[in-house]
Amino acid sequence: MTDTTITVLLAEDEPALPGLETLEGLARVQEARTPAQLEDALSKTDILVVTDFRTDLLAEVWPENCPVRWVHATSAGVDALMIDPIKHSEIVVTNARGIFDHGIAEYVLGALLMFAKDSFGNLALQAQHRWQHRETRMLHGANALVVGAGSIGREVATLLRAMGMQVVGTARNARQDSAFHRVHRQQDLPALLGDADYVVITAPLTPDTDGLFNDATFRQMKPGAALVNVGRGPIVRTAALLRALQQGRLAGAALDVFEEEPLPPHHPLWDQPNVMISAHMAGDFIGWRQALGQQFVDNFHRWRRGQPLDNPVSKEHGYVSNA
Repeated sequence: MTDTTITVLLAEDEPALPGLETLEGLARVQEARTPAQLEDALSKTDILVVTDFRTDLLAEVWPENCPVRWVHATSAGVDALMIDPIKHSEIVVTNARGIFDHGIAEYVLGALLMFAKDSFGNLALQAQHRWQHRETRMLHGANALVVGAGSIGREVATLLRAMGMQVVGTARNARQDSAFHRVHRQQDLPALLGDADYVVITAPLTPDTDGLFNDATFRQMKPGAALVNVGRGPIVRTAALLRALQQGRLAGAALDVFEEEPLPPHHPLWDQPNVMISAHMAGDFIGWRQALGQQFVDNFHRWRRGQPLDNPVSKEHGYVSNA
């Protein structure tokens, strides 16, 4: 028997996280799906695995003198975990950095190709049974700005540079990075927006990025540029984006994340002819849940051996800061 208890916090309609059955005999694994179940479990939990990255249950039921020593998020974003008892404690936080990188990068590349080759126009003409020859743009030589030069941003930059694009990024600190032509400070964003044909948001949600893209930001963007958001929804103020689209300042947007999720069925973004909407699924490839489970299991074995854990999150900054 083991004295280590792992609690997996899942949404009520979410299936079990695959792979944890391999820990039988090494740890006691239990699930919590409701506030009552989580409140009961936390008082006797050593390791908490959070699969519902939007949960607010932790803030509701976190007990005093909680025995949890490690919290693992099966997502890249950890903003929902940064409640005071976790943030201001010795509890280690890790995330799923690396699992979704290439899937998201492929999504971004597909979105940019969709804009460059006017796929919206092709589909509209097809629906009208109209044969209309046109010229389209090349990605080769175009300028891309990746806002958030972490592991996802680096994978996006790698694919875009393979297409012959000029790719710069922003991060907390400027640096030389082989995935980019240059990584600038986040504070330099206004000066960079005017040159970018495509702006790709891959940043995590932090106090510094919340509402980063607003009316002023969209006015700073190059007229006719396109926006892709695969970071977090609240980074973009939805009403400001809608105004920029309706006024013709942007060529279009590919949006996988939103301030409000699910996006309400009657929201005007659904009917914008130059907008692609997906349901927070840019990185969810076939087999992603198995990959998440295996990532945690591998990290658990490191924890048992007393080795440093993979993907330690800086609780000050809200992301893995060793990229």
